[in-house]
Amino acid sequence: MNRRLAVLVILLGLVSAAGVWWAWRSGSRAEITAGFAGSGSCRECHERFYELWATSHHGTAMQPFSPSLGRILREAPPGEIEVGPFRYRPHISDSGASIVAHGPDGEREYPIAHALGGKNVYYLLTPLERGRLQVLPLAFDVRKKAWFDAAGSMIRHFTDIEDRPLDWKDPALTFNTSCQSCHVSQLSTNYDLASDTYRTTWAEPGINCETCHGPGGEHVRIFKAAPPGQKPRDLGLTSSKRMTVAQQNSTCAPCHAKMMVVTPTFSPGDRFFDHFDLAALENADFYPDGRDLGENYTYTTWLMSPCVQSGTLDCVHCHTSSGRFRWQESPNGACMQCHADKIRNLPEHTRHKPEGPGSLCISCHMPMTEFARMRRSDHSMLPPTPAATLAFKSPNACNLCHADRDAAWADRHVRKWRPRDYQKAVLHRAGLIAAARKSDWSRLPEMLEYVTSPARDEIFAASLIRLLELCPDERKWPVVADALKDTSPLVRAASAVHLGANLSAENVEALLRAVGDDYRLVRVRAARSLAIYPRESLSTADRDRLERASQELVASLQSRLDDWASHFNLGSYYLDRGEPQRAVASFEIASRLRPDVAMPYVNVSIAHARLGQNLQAEQALRKALEVEPQSTAANFNLGLLKAEQNDLRGAERHLRAALKTDPDMAEAAYNLAVIVANGRLDEAVALCRRAVTLRPNEQKYAYTLGFYLYQSGRADEARRVLQDLIARHPGNADAYALLGSILESRGQVREARTLYRQALADRFLSDRDKTTFEMKLTRQ
Repeated sequence: MNRRLAVLVILLGLVSAAGVWWAWRSGSRAEITAGFAGSGSCRECHERFYELWATSHHGTAMQPFSPSLGRILREAPPGEIEVGPFRYRPHISDSGASIVAHGPDGEREYPIAHALGGKNVYYLLTPLERGRLQVLPLAFDVRKKAWFDAAGSMIRHFTDIEDRPLDWKDPALTFNTSCQSCHVSQLSTNYDLASDTYRTTWAEPGINCETCHGPGGEHVRIFKAAPPGQKPRDLGLTSSKRMTVAQQNSTCAPCHAKMMVVTPTFSPGDRFFDHFDLAALENADFYPDGRDLGENYTYTTWLMSPCVQSGTLDCVHCHTSSGRFRWQESPNGACMQCHADKIRNLPEHTRHKPEGPGSLCISCHMPMTEFARMRRSDHSMLPPTPAATLAFKSPNACNLCHADRDAAWADRHVRKWRPRDYQKAVLHRAGLIAAARKSDWSRLPEMLEYVTSPARDEIFAASLIRLLELCPDERKWPVVADALKDTSPLVRAASAVHLGANLSAENVEALLRAVGDDYRLVRVRAARSLAIYPRESLSTADRDRLERASQELVASLQSRLDDWASHFNLGSYYLDRGEPQRAVASFEIASRLRPDVAMPYVNVSIAHARLGQNLQAEQALRKALEVEPQSTAANFNLGLLKAEQNDLRGAERHLRAALKTDPDMAEAAYNLAVIVANGRLDEAVALCRRAVTLRPNEQKYAYTLGFYLYQSGRADEARRVLQDLIARHPGNADAYALLGSILESRGQVREARTLYRQALADRFLSDRDKTTFEMKLTRQ
C-alpha cells in the first residue's frame, strides 16, 4: 500500500464506532420475582386506598377492552380518517371493537384488545405477528371525543429539523418494546431473540400497589400472623413514609422521565442514576430554555425546579400515590408551606385578581402545554419568561392565557412589574444551549464558565458538556475533565462520555477513578470511554476496577435483547475492545431487528474490514446506501474502502457524496484532497484548507495543507501554515522537516539553521528526531 492510500485507510471507522445510539424512553423491567401478592391482597385492609387507586390513572394506565370503554369510544362521531394511502374507520360495539383499514392491498380489520391512558387520550392496542401488541393508527381524544391520527399527532414542529410521522407498525410504537413497563405491573416480556418473538405476560394491567411498594406477599404474611391490634415494626415491604425525599422522587421518576435504561432491576427506594440515564437539553424535544416541545415525561424539568433543588420537595407533596393532585380544592395550598408571604398578598405578587386563575401559583409557575393531544404541566416551576419566547419561541405562561397578545406585550408587563431582571439568567443559559446546538463556538468561554460556576444548574451543565462533544476547541478539555468531580452524577456521566474522545494521560487517570464512582451510571459511562484503552498498561487495581465496571456495562447492553440500539452499542463496544468477530455478531443482530437503519451496516463493514473481509465490508456499505442513499457515514467509509482498493474514481465519488450531505465533515474534505491532489492541486489545497478550518487542531490536516501549498508553488503560504502548526503543536517533527526543506530549497540557509536549532530545543521532540535535525545542521 502506498503512503497516500495509507493516509486514507487510517481514518476507516472515524464516523462509526465512536458513536453511541441513545434510545431515550426505552423502559424495561426484570422478570417477575417471587413474593408478589397482587393488588387484591391489599383491599382487605386498605379498602379506601384500593378504591382510590382502582379508579385512578395509575390503576387504569392500561385496561382490556370492555363494554364501558366501548361506550366511551362511541361518543365520537362516525367516519373515516385518511393517513397517507390508507383510510381507517373505527368499528365499536359492546361485544368488541376494531379499526378497519382500507388501503392499496384491500381491507383488513384490526381488533382492539387493550387501551392505554385515558386522562387525555386512549391509545389502542392490537395483537400482531410474533406476539407483538401494536399501537393502532387511530387514537381517541378524551376531551374532544374525537378520533385522530396517532402517529401524525406525534410530529414535533422543530424550527430547523424536519420531523416525519412514524409508520404505525414501527417498533417505537410496539407496546412490548416501548410502553410496557409503565402501563402494566410485574411484567415479563419473555422475548426470544432467535425467533424475534414475545410471550409477554403481566400480573395486572395498570400500575399496581406493588410497583411502588415492592412485593407484598411477605407483608400480607406478617400482618396476618400478627396478634390483633399489634402493628409489626417490620412492614415487609417498602413504605414511602420511610423514604427520603430523594428516594421518593427516584421511585416516581422511572415512569416520568425521558430516559435510557442502564439496568432493568430498579426497585422502589433505589437511586435513579444507578439504573437510568436522563435526556437533557441536548435533545431537540426541549426548547433551549428547558420548556417542553415534544414529550419529555417531566423528570428533566423537575430537576430544574428551585423547589426540588432545595432538597425538600417530593412528588407526594402535591400528588397522592395514585397520581391525583392533592390540592385540587385549594391549589395554592401546595405552595403555602414555603411561600406564605406571597400567597397571603396575591395581588401584589401576581398583579391579577385574587379570585381569578391568574392568582393560582400553578397558572404562572406550572403552565400547561399540549403535545400529541396530551396536556402536561411544566414542572420546572420557574416564573414566566416571555423574553425566552421572543428569543427561542418557547411557550410562556402569560401568553398561554392571553393568547390574543404577543410575547413582546407580556415581556413589557413582566419588566414593568419586576424591577429585578429575573429573566436575564434564563436567557443567558438558554442562549448558551442554543449556540451550542448550532455549533456556534464564539460563546465557548461563556459555556465553559457556566459549567464551572457554583451556581450552575445540573441539567444545563450536563447538556452543555454533551453538546460540546462537537466542539473542536482544545480549551474545553480542562473544564470537561474537571466536571468529572461534579456533585451531580448526571454531570459526571456526561463528562465521562465526553472524555472518551481525548484519552490523554490525565484523562485516563480521571476515568480510571470514575469506574469506581458511587453511581453505576458514571461507572458504565467511564468504562465505555476506556474500552479502546490498552489494559495491559494498567496496574492490577485499575485493571480490576475497570473490569468490574465493564461487566456492568456489558450487562446493561445485554438487558434489552429486543432493542436494536443495545446490540448496535454492544457491537461498537466490542469494536473498540479489539474484538471484531463479536462486533460483527452484534451488528448483524441489530440489522436483523431494524433492517431499515443504516448505521449497523456501516459499523459491521468496519468490523469486516478489520478481519480482512473487504468484500463483506463493501456489501454491508452498499446495503447501508440502499437503506439510506444519503448516508454520510456509508458514503465516507465506502470512499475509504474504494481508495484502499485503488479505485480512486469510486473513492472520489463517494467522498464527494459524503461531503455534500455533511459539508462540515473535515475527514471527508481531507481524504478527498488526498484523492484529487494528483492533477488537481488547487482543488486539493482548497479542500485541505476547508478541513483545517473545520478541525484546526488536527495536525495532519495543517501539515498536508502546507505540503500541497508548497507543491503548488505557494511557498510563502506554506511557510506560514507550517510555522503556525509548529507554534501551536510543538513536537511535530514532520512540520519541522518540511519547513526546513522549503527554506533550504529557496536558499534561506540561515533561516533553516535557526529552525533546526529550534527543533533541538523542542522538549516535545524525541531524541531520534533531534538526531536527524542535528545531522542537518552538521551538513550545512
